[in-house]
Amino acid sequence: MLLNVPSLEQKLTAELSCKDFSRILIDQPYEYKSIFLHRIQPDQNNARFFPAVIVPDQLAYQIATRRLSKSQLIERLDCQDKVVIGKSCILNCFHKSSFEWKKANINITSIIELAANISVSELIQVPTIYPLDSNSYQLLTGHRRFFAMIYANGIDGAAHFKVYSQKPSLPRTKQFQENASREDLPQYGKLLAFQEAIIELETLSAMRQRTEGKGLTVREMASLLGISMGAFDNYSVLTRYPAVLKAYQNGNSVPFTTIKKIVLTEERRIRKKTGQTLLNVEHKRTINKRIHDTLNNIKSPVTVEKKKRYRLGTLESPELMKFILTENLLALDSGIDWNDLDWEHPKAVNEAFEHVVNYIKEQKIR
Repeated sequence: MLLNVPSLEQKLTAELSCKDFSRILIDQPYEYKSIFLHRIQPDQNNARFFPAVIVPDQLAYQIATRRLSKSQLIERLDCQDKVVIGKSCILNCFHKSSFEWKKANINITSIIELAANISVSELIQVPTIYPLDSNSYQLLTGHRRFFAMIYANGIDGAAHFKVYSQKPSLPRTKQFQENASREDLPQYGKLLAFQEAIIELETLSAMRQRTEGKGLTVREMASLLGISMGAFDNYSVLTRYPAVLKAYQNGNSVPFTTIKKIVLTEERRIRKKTGQTLLNVEHKRTINKRIHDTLNNIKSPVTVEKKKRYRLGTLESPELMKFILTENLLALDSGIDWNDLDWEHPKAVNEAFEHVVNYIKEQKIR
């Protein structure tokens, strides 16, 4: 039987009936506790999560001592395209040399280094969790730190966590808020986390508009996210186009400020070309394509403008040539309105000249 899970709007309605919107991220009771790691599950929808299979300590020992081959492990755990992690063991089961395999290896190196630090010192910023109905906990922030704890201590080990009394009202916003100052987090994860947090805040804004007659301002959103207005603007610009997120997902490490300049330059170029301030869907599609090509070093095909060719034709007599060269053709009563003629259009000019030549043949030269 499926349970009716309350929507974000329903949850926020209940929250806002009890407190002011500005308190919704502040009034989140928590305490610090030591929790066994096997009682905690990662959030597979978190932007910082990578697909992992956590194994018991005994199986981890067998893997670490090579008593199981990689193929046997994949068949036993159904862990193809995942990372197997346990005490003193971490195994990349993605297809070798694939892009995902390379990304997983970067994460694995980072986790092993962090685990080495954990084994000799305490974490300054512990992961955050909240309770589930099954006497277990859901990881909210600190996935890399959690995996490092598993590697260092195994699932039977215990560690210190920041434990919320219940699931936060805006979990994605809380995740972004608690990780906003972290410099070591992947850029793609930061952008994805911002997008997810903005969805929550836009829902909150719509509900406040409905109840109080005014939505959240940009400044209020930035404050709730725990970032400056400048940082908010950076995130907003960088998440406007899929090509930017795709580039960072594929390992691009160009600083945010550099990519932001590329985005704004392309937007200015389109506005200047079209003379429009507001960009429509087609404009944004064109900008996205140009950003993609720039970030992938793909040169846009150069369109060579077709040369304009004006044709004077062949003249049959010296008298006709002399007349054309010595007389003011524009002053002739040939029936051509030279002021109305489109001189930038070769076909129109050529036809007008041909008409004048025929007029000269008939009226001036016999």
